[in-house]
Amino acid sequence: MTETPPDDPLVEVLLSSIVTRQNSPQQLIKLKEKDGPRTFPIVIGVPEAAEMRRVVKQVETERPMTHELLVAAVEALGGRLERVDIVDLRNHTFFARLVLSKDGGEEQVVVDARPSDAIALALRAGATLSVAQSVLEEARIDVSEDELEEGVEDESDDAEDGDAESNGGSDDDAEDDDA
Repeated sequence: MTETPPDDPLVEVLLSSIVTRQNSPQQLIKLKEKDGPRTFPIVIGVPEAAEMRRVVKQVETERPMTHELLVAAVEALGGRLERVDIVDLRNHTFFARLVLSKDGGEEQVVVDARPSDAIALALRAGATLSVAQSVLEEARIDVSEDELEEGVEDESDDAEDGDAESNGGSDDDAEDDDA
């Protein structure tokens, strides 16, 4: 389990954009500090980007998709996803954890997760997203005032493969998206 050091505070972040890259297995999201200008990208897979887009655009599916199913299963067992913490960045790979509560919030359970899955689950469950201060400082990119508008941008980019990783880390360098 990847642990955030006790002296490394968590900073709440919001999903600020989803960048779709056609003909690429790598998609890009940007997370932005809730009460500040710092932002950072994460390279994710197509299924997780599609789920995030469904949640943001409030698209209903005929049957529950994987992330919706997992949230429903946790809730059916009396649990709740409280928050997602992105706690580490090593070798361009982010590490996250799900913080679940059970028994009406009296007990917490922490589970390791890939950030792409964790963020998709948080969006689906309405849970808080946080990042360790040290991770935010290491992964951040400069933000212009134009990019600080409220809401989630949904961008489509037809650029050549590989450009998405220029400033961002991945949540899993060897991700296998076969279902």
